[in-house]
Amino acid sequence: MQASSLAMRASALLLAALSAGCGSDGTSGLGGASTSDPAPAPPPVSIAGRWQLSSPGRGQCGMTFGAPSPAAADGTIAPEGGCPGKFFTSRKWTYDNFGLVIRDHTGAALARLSAAGAGFDGKGAAGEPVTLMR
Repeated sequence: MQASSLAMRASALLLAALSAGCGSDGTSGLGGASTSDPAPAPPPVSIAGRWQLSSPGRGQCGMTFGAPSPAAADGTIAPEGGCPGKFFTSRKWTYDNFGLVIRDHTGAALARLSAAGAGFDGKGAAGEPVTLMR
């Protein structure tokens, strides 16, 4: 066999071997999200409506949570005056497998809360305790 033919075969085998390790979603081996991740469970209570956000020693305020969008478990937030910390910048909520997340106008998480009875308890981004009740 000629040297050029051997080089072409070696290149083809190397290319085939490298291609065989690729996943169909293009994320194999890169730590990408799995397409088999379960969809988030719905919130245990309806999120839409008026809520009272409080943080002990820091204050409280009313917040109106918009109904979730049809395609996802997220919606808008309209905070009232006097919110503690940076909660006056609250604009969006999302609900995922880990609980309720309150986000600011830039999309940064302000708090992560877990279901607690008829409301939610958790911590703000600075570690302060936060409660959301009707």
